[in-house]
Amino acid sequence: MSKQLLTWLAAGLLGLGGAHADTLSVAASPVPHAEILEFIKPRLAQEGVELQIKVFDDYIQPNVQVAEKRLDANFFQHKPYLDEYNKSKGTKLVLLTPVHIEPFGAYSRKYKSAAELPEGATIAVPNNPANTGRALLLLAGQGLITLKDPGNILATERDIVSNPKKLKIRQLDAAALPRVLDQVDAAIINTNYALQAKLVPTRDAIFFERGKSYYANALVARPDNQDREAIKKLSAALNSPDVRRFLEEKYQGAVVPAF
Repeated sequence: MSKQLLTWLAAGLLGLGGAHADTLSVAASPVPHAEILEFIKPRLAQEGVELQIKVFDDYIQPNVQVAEKRLDANFFQHKPYLDEYNKSKGTKLVLLTPVHIEPFGAYSRKYKSAAELPEGATIAVPNNPANTGRALLLLAGQGLITLKDPGNILATERDIVSNPKKLKIRQLDAAALPRVLDQVDAAIINTNYALQAKLVPTRDAIFFERGKSYYANALVARPDNQDREAIKKLSAALNSPDVRRFLEEKYQGAVVPAF
């Protein structure tokens, strides 16, 4: 057999091997979600899954593109946000694998604690219902406000029954919150956006969530592909001991495992 023929045969075998790779497209927020996916990408390649990571800075398009079957799955949101999205948009996206919790924090350029916040202070919070409720629960946990139902994760400003400091709640797009810190007394910021702005809840927040959380960030897919083998492999990788160590070592308490 000629050397040239052997080369062609080898190339053909490599091509066949590559053809068996299952491509999986996943939408993710830049930090920490896309970083976690990049970490497990080599492992998935060894298991025959080619992971394509599509990075988004907003909380809308990742769900839109999965629901419209332009992407296979997403990794950026917690269950309360997904539940509210499905309810408002009539979609049926499915939460599969809780991966990590990002402690929600309040940040300020002017004050160092909840007690220092003055009467009439302006507090910026995310403007989507799930995270507005989460922000109000955080304020209630500090004794800054009282809610009609302290367990209502979808509380709104109408549910505030006591506001002794007459705090002014200003709802803004979540991605914009780090940019308005100089314009408000404090802002309650999702940790993925805080990390992008070089803010760490355990170091920089004047107060942040502790203990039990409803807000584990999870892998999300559609009913028609949730049982796909490639997605099962991705789920397993996201809940692996290697990912636990990665979260603990890289984020130092800003992002904690949910498994």
